[in-house]
Amino acid sequence: MKPGATLEEEDIRGFCRDRITHFKIPRHVRFVDAFPMTVTGKVQKYVMREMMTAELAAMAGGYGTVSSA
Repeated sequence: MKPGATLEEEDIRGFCRDRITHFKIPRHVRFVDAFPMTVTGKVQKYVMREMMTAELAAMAGGYGTVSSA
């Protein structure tokens, strides 16, 4: 985003709603300042997946399991 711009989770979903099929619209949207990177500059997707799984489990109160698929 440009400095000073604002964006909400629902703005992302609304943008996707008009452009992609309904089952591809993200259920969870998180805004971060930086991605976890390797030394070579690649994004560590498995680290983001683990962080999101832990966050969703905490939001659910630790009950049940959250699948990462």
